[in-house]
Amino acid sequence: MESDTAPLGELVAGLLGAVPGVRALRDATRGGVATILNEIAKAADVGVFISENAIPVRDQVRGAAELLGIDPLYVACEGRLVAVVDGGQAAQALAVLRAHPLGAQAAIIGEVTAEPVGLVTIKTAFGGTRIVDLLVGDPLPRIC
Repeated sequence: MESDTAPLGELVAGLLGAVPGVRALRDATRGGVATILNEIAKAADVGVFISENAIPVRDQVRGAAELLGIDPLYVACEGRLVAVVDGGQAAQALAVLRAHPLGAQAAIIGEVTAEPVGLVTIKTAFGGTRIVDLLVGDPLPRIC
């Protein structure tokens, strides 16, 4: 087995040094991307709109999640982060992240919106839209 955990210090330092419009940074360890985005939406009184097709999920992870009946958005992602960046600096932030080996798979997955306040919505791979709620319970036991 090979771990995909990683220290994010250098990646974050490079981003903060090059992009003054960074508004928030969170590692995706607890509750996954869905929990982070819900917490940001509620704390900042904004909406968040994401695209399922834009979220980088390895085929192995997607397959395992399907077998277990869990949504990859709620899975802990050690060594990964979510950055909220001023929209005008998103392309610059993406370039900086991708220039680092740990950020090679970085992607712009969505945007902050005025409405619906406190909610995260997702455009699904099938073209529909749904609400991404906070996780209720734990899909997998914690191992760390």
